[in-house]
Amino acid sequence: MPLSELTALSPLDGRYAEATAELRPMFSEYGLINQRVVIEVRWLQALAGEAALEQAPVLSPRAAALLDAIATGFNADDAARTKAIEREMRHDVKAVEYLVREKLGTDAELSKLAEFTHFACTSEDINNLAYALALKQAREEIILPHCDRLIDTLAAMARRYAATPMLSRTHGQAATPTTLGKELANTAYRMRRQRRQLAEVAILGKMNGAVGNWNAHYAAYPDLDWPAFSRRFIESLGLAANPFTTQIEPHDYIAEYLHGIARFNTVLLDLCRDMWGYIAIGYFKQKTVTGEVGSSTMPHKINPIDFENAEGNIGIANALNRHLAAKLPVSRWQRDLSDSTVLRNLGVALGHSVVAWGSALRGLGKVSADEERIARDLEDHWEVLAEPVQTVLRRYGVERAYEQLKDLTRGRNLDAATLTDFIEQQPLPAEAKAALKKLTPATYTGNAAAQVDRLASTPD
Repeated sequence: MPLSELTALSPLDGRYAEATAELRPMFSEYGLINQRVVIEVRWLQALAGEAALEQAPVLSPRAAALLDAIATGFNADDAARTKAIEREMRHDVKAVEYLVREKLGTDAELSKLAEFTHFACTSEDINNLAYALALKQAREEIILPHCDRLIDTLAAMARRYAATPMLSRTHGQAATPTTLGKELANTAYRMRRQRRQLAEVAILGKMNGAVGNWNAHYAAYPDLDWPAFSRRFIESLGLAANPFTTQIEPHDYIAEYLHGIARFNTVLLDLCRDMWGYIAIGYFKQKTVTGEVGSSTMPHKINPIDFENAEGNIGIANALNRHLAAKLPVSRWQRDLSDSTVLRNLGVALGHSVVAWGSALRGLGKVSADEERIARDLEDHWEVLAEPVQTVLRRYGVERAYEQLKDLTRGRNLDAATLTDFIEQQPLPAEAKAALKKLTPATYTGNAAAQVDRLASTPD
């Protein structure tokens, strides 16, 4: 069958193709070959330019522009030609080198530079930098913007519902009231911390040869400070140089990067499950969408499918994130090939995260709080005021304060009158009794609303 969204084996390239399209320029086979070509050309430019190697020709402005165009003008025909070369020699990075050589050979001046293509490089010098550029671009253009949209949406909802009192449910049971906004602010703050840590992961690279010692480099040009030159080259790509490697950059930073995404996803998973529950008990209403069907047999249903979809994709994403993070930093001696096939799944792990983030954002956009339903729930549970009453009784030294409230309330739904009668019978100062009798489940929310106000100014 011809490959299409309908025949694709992976849902990321099938059902979710539109949602993951922004990742393809970075993590598809095309994207990987493109980045490899970029690294090969930039290395050539550095050798002929900054290093000014004795045998490397000085390029005219015209030739320099043609060389740059090999990197910036990469296209589908170039990718197809690279794959054709690879089929002959069965080496993906060498095929990229040969593609660049072919292009250099089309110009008399550039052809003199051909032997410096892939100069002193091992394949992993090219690969590690190609993946690093892809991860850097994905973080800047896709991952962090997705995180920001979720955080901003939650923060806006938190402000909207900052003062909306809500019954808490610890262990699933009626508990001390909070506000809906404060609970959403909790999640926004947690996400913000994980987002910051992910943004701060240094993306590393290496350009130091077959086992990380610049052996071939020094054999050819012993007087050049290769570590300093390599560091400057890596930094020119917007990356940080790792000074200690074997044949491969050890991928510790990739583990940090993926763990950062996994932690962000875990916070989001917690939110999705809570939202699912709040919808189930009626605290949130979902918007009806014209033409949308909730159930194939029950016409009345509006299912929380976006939160369920997000939950499922987070599970897949985090399983991959954690496997990649555990596997990639482990390599036998100076290098084995087991990381190669695993690295090709970076886009898959990120793709399922992107699908999850989009689904969760859609879900949040479809809900609104049913404040009447939330208020009724509070009014039905006056027993939650057992906590402040027994705490005030203890302040004034009333004996068996906790036990008295336990006997009055445990396993019972209390009403206002019963609680007021109990307070009136206690040996408390008149002002303390008056304050307790003014309390309602809806007003017993501590500083929940104020916490929402502090969210923007609270450091991560």
